[in-house]
Amino acid sequence: MVEIVPVMDLINTIAVSGKSGERKTYKPLNSIYSHDSNPVSIAHALKINNFNEIYIADLDLIERKGNNLQQVKLINSIIPVMLDCGIRNFDEFKFFLDFAYKLIIATETLDSIDELHKIFNKFPKERIVVSVDIKDNELYSKSENFNLSLDEFINELESLNPNEIILLDISKVGTFSGVNQKLISKFSTLNEKIVLGGGITKEDLELMDDLGVKKVLIGSAIHNGEIK
Repeated sequence: MVEIVPVMDLINTIAVSGKSGERKTYKPLNSIYSHDSNPVSIAHALKINNFNEIYIADLDLIERKGNNLQQVKLINSIIPVMLDCGIRNFDEFKFFLDFAYKLIIATETLDSIDELHKIFNKFPKERIVVSVDIKDNELYSKSENFNLSLDEFINELESLNPNEIILLDISKVGTFSGVNQKLISKFSTLNEKIVLGGGITKEDLELMDDLGVKKVLIGSAIHNGEIK
């Protein structure tokens, strides 16, 4: 049975929600797991409801507009955190290891493929999660030095052999539009490592076994109670 990892985005110390990665439109999260948007309260409730870990995106850190590290570290003492904090290079990865159980290295913010190799050469794979960020069916990166195609990056991943690879279709986040099966099929050699995210619905969960996916990231459908 597929494992569900709840998702929580943080801005200015509170949990927020939005669609398709348009961060300027994000609003305080209305979750069935809390009477307010306090991320620590929500994390406590998720732990009580038997979730094993939580994915947190610190959107302030990703945008370099501050941080929510105090909240992240406290949540990590409650439930293990898989943290996306906009890591760009080896030095940042080393620094943020103090705040979460696992750190996400996302193609959106990674400086270069060389920095990814440095991280894998130094740190245990148990602490590393690679996020393949997809926007409009293309590999998404903000760095001019990270200019690989999706197929080229898949080859790199096959060489690095991470324990976990997030496949995140940013265009689908918060849309309930279903999974991109064509995209998943590109990762057939890495299926058992895939953590799928972006637009996943309750109906999609029934497809995961057929697709070979063992773990999924779910935000909106967890917090509105559609998926328990």
